[in-house]
Amino acid sequence: LYNTHDFLGFGVDPALRINVFDELTLGEGFDGVTQVQGFHSESRAFHFQGSSREVKAPEDVSVRMLQKLRGRTEFTVLVTLKQEHLNSGVILSIHHSEQRFLELESSGQRSEVRLHYRTKGQQAHTEVFPYSLADGQWHKVSVAVSASHIILHVDCNRIYERVVEIPFMDIPDDATFWLGQRNSAHGFFKGVMQDVQILVLPQGFISQCPDLNRTCPTCNDFHGLVQKIMELQDILAKTSSKLSRAEEKMNGLDGCYCERTCSVKGVVYREDESWTDGCRNCTCTNGTVQCETISCPSPQCPAGTTPAYVKGACCMECQREISKSLQESLQQQKNTWTQSERSALCVTSDLCALGHDFCAEGHGCVEHSDCINLEAGARCSCKDGFRPLRDDNAYCEDIDECAEGKHYCRENTVCVNTPGSFMCICHRGYIRIDDYSCTEHDECVSGLHSCDQNALCFNKVGGHSCSCKPGYTGNGTVCKAMCDGLCQNGGTCISPNNCICQQGFTGKRCETDINECKMGRNTCANDTVCFNLEGGYDCRCPHGRNCTGDCILDNKVKHNRQIWVLDNDRCSVCSCQTGQVMCRRMVCDCENPTADLFCCPECDPRLSSQCLHQNGLLTYGSGESWVENCQQCQCLQGQVDCWPLSCPPVDCEFTVVPEGECCARCIIDPCQADTIRNDITKTCTDEHGIQRFSGSSWVKHGTECTLCQCKVTAMGIYYIYADFGQLSSMLVPNSP
Repeated sequence: LYNTHDFLGFGVDPALRINVFDELTLGEGFDGVTQVQGFHSESRAFHFQGSSREVKAPEDVSVRMLQKLRGRTEFTVLVTLKQEHLNSGVILSIHHSEQRFLELESSGQRSEVRLHYRTKGQQAHTEVFPYSLADGQWHKVSVAVSASHIILHVDCNRIYERVVEIPFMDIPDDATFWLGQRNSAHGFFKGVMQDVQILVLPQGFISQCPDLNRTCPTCNDFHGLVQKIMELQDILAKTSSKLSRAEEKMNGLDGCYCERTCSVKGVVYREDESWTDGCRNCTCTNGTVQCETISCPSPQCPAGTTPAYVKGACCMECQREISKSLQESLQQQKNTWTQSERSALCVTSDLCALGHDFCAEGHGCVEHSDCINLEAGARCSCKDGFRPLRDDNAYCEDIDECAEGKHYCRENTVCVNTPGSFMCICHRGYIRIDDYSCTEHDECVSGLHSCDQNALCFNKVGGHSCSCKPGYTGNGTVCKAMCDGLCQNGGTCISPNNCICQQGFTGKRCETDINECKMGRNTCANDTVCFNLEGGYDCRCPHGRNCTGDCILDNKVKHNRQIWVLDNDRCSVCSCQTGQVMCRRMVCDCENPTADLFCCPECDPRLSSQCLHQNGLLTYGSGESWVENCQQCQCLQGQVDCWPLSCPPVDCEFTVVPEGECCARCIIDPCQADTIRNDITKTCTDEHGIQRFSGSSWVKHGTECTLCQCKVTAMGIYYIYADFGQLSSMLVPNSP
C-alpha cells in the first residue's frame, strides 16, 4: 500500500509545479470526462472515455503552463493512472502543428511507453520503453529528464535509465496543450488518471516516491561542469595568446637603452648621484641604492663637558656635564615636586616623574627607530629586522638577512631582502609549498602520485604523502572503507558505513537473513515445500508426495500439460510445463466465423472498427498497417497506434538520414553529418597547445572569422574549421 502523503508532493516550490487538473479546471464543461473515485482520496481523479472529447487547455492557460517549462532541460512528468486493457492513448501532449515537443504515450497493443520530443538538432525523436501500463490496474508513473538522461519509474521501481539526445524545449508561444489525447481525432486515452503533474525538477519522482531520494548529481549537473571547463579552456587560450604577445614586446625592449635611476622616499636620484640619508652616505649605482654608515671620530671634550648625541646630528658632540651631587639631590626631591616644577625640570635634565610621556614631548628617534618611555626619560629602540647605527639607537639600518645568512629559505628558492625582513622566491618553473620551500612540480595535481582514490594527497619537496579520507582506513596508498560493526554474512563494505549484502541477506550490516518462504520470494511449486536456509531457501518434496510438476497460479492448481485461457486476459493461452507456466497470444484464424474479434481485430469487418488516415482521405480496416512520417501505424478496433520504424543499427562515427528516407546511413565527412558521437574523454590540441574536449568549438585566436571544432574518431582527430562561412576539415593523428 502507498502512503497518501506520497501523492501530495510536499516540499515542492509551487513555481516549479504544473498541476494539470487544476490549470485546466477539469470537470467543468469537458465532454467524455467525469470525476470518479481515484487510487486515493487526497486529490481528484477523472475517467476519460469515448472518442468525441476535446480536452485542450485554453490559450491563456497554455501560455501560463508552458512558460514554466520553456527552455528547461530538467523536468519530470508524473501521473497515477488505470488504463483500460489494450488501449493505446496519449497521457499528455504539447505540440505545434506536427511538431511534438513533449508527448507521453502508453500503447496497450504493443506494451510500450513512448516519450516523443524534439532534439536540439530540430529532429523528431521517440524513446520507446517496453512496458505494459494498459492492464486495468493502478500504476504510479514518473518520467524524469535531466539533459541527456531519462529515468522511467513505475510504482516507485526504476524500470529504465537511458542516455539520449537532449530535448529541445524552446516551445513556441502558440503551441497547444492536450490531456488524454494527441488532438481532436487521435490518441484517445481510455481509463482513469489522477495527480497529472509536471515538475520543473530533475528528480521529481521523489515527490511521488519519497523513499527514492537522490544520492548522485544529475546528468545536467555534469554537462554544466563540462561546459564550464570548456569556457575556462577558452579563457586560458586567450590569456596564453596575450601573454605571448606581451613577451614579444618585452623581448623587443632589450635593445633599448634606459638610464637606471633610484627612487628613495619619493625623490629620484640619477646614476652615480650621492646623498646623505640619516646617518648613512648613499649612492645610486646601476639602479641600486648602496649606503655606508657615516664614520664618526672620537670627540676630545674639555673639562666640564662630556660627549653626547644632539638631536639632528649623527655623531657625538661635547655637552655641559651635570654634577653627580646635583643628580642625587634631584632624585631625592622628585616625589615632592609639583607638576609645573616637574615639567620645568624635564626641560633642563633627564630626570622626570614616573609615568610621564617623554616621547610625546619630542624625541630624537629617527630612521627605523621607536621611542620608548622609561622611568627617567625617553629612549630609542631599533625596530625588528633593523640594527643601530649609533649607541643611542636613534638611527638604525636594515639587516640584510639574505646576505648574512639569517634566513630560512630552503631548496629551489632565492632569498630576497625586504625592509625589516626577507622573502623566499621560487625559482622559475617551480611551485610554492610553504613560505620557505618550493618544489619542481606538484605530483598531487599532475596525478603522478601513488595515493588511493579515497585518500588525500599532500605535495612536499621531493615527493608527496598520502592520508586516507575520513571514513577510510589504510596507509594512504591503499584505503579501505570502514563500516561500524563490519559487514556480516559475506557482505562487502564499499563506502563508509555502506554494506553490499550477499544474496539472501539484508540490513544495514547484512545481519538479517531474508526468509524467502514467509515473504513469498521463492519459486517452489506443485507439492514442494519451501525451507528457509541461511542466505537462501530450498524446495523439498514432503514424504508421501510425488511432486508431479503441477503449477500453482493465483492459488489454483494447474496440472502438468494443462492448457487454459487467462481470466484477466482472454487473448492469452497458457499451459503448465513441468511446474512452469507458459503463456502466449492466441493465434487468429479469420476464416473461422467464431473468431474472437476482441483478440483478433484484423478479423473485424464492421465500419465502426475502421480508422481514418492522418490525412483524412483514406480508411483502414481493423488490423491493417501502414507507414506515415517514418512511423509504423496500425488500426485496432477504430484506434490508430503508431510507433517508430525499426532501423538497423549503425556502428560508425558520422551518420546522416538522406532526404525521403527514415534510417541513418554511415558517411565519412563529418561536415555532412546529422549526428556525431562526441567522447569527452578524448581531446585534441589547438594551435596554442591547449587540450580541447571532443565536441568543443572555439574562435581561432588572432582572427574573427574562423571557427574551430574538435571531433575525435577511431582513426584520429578531426580538426574542423569554418572560415568565412565555408566548412573545411582535416585529419591529424591522435596524440598519446
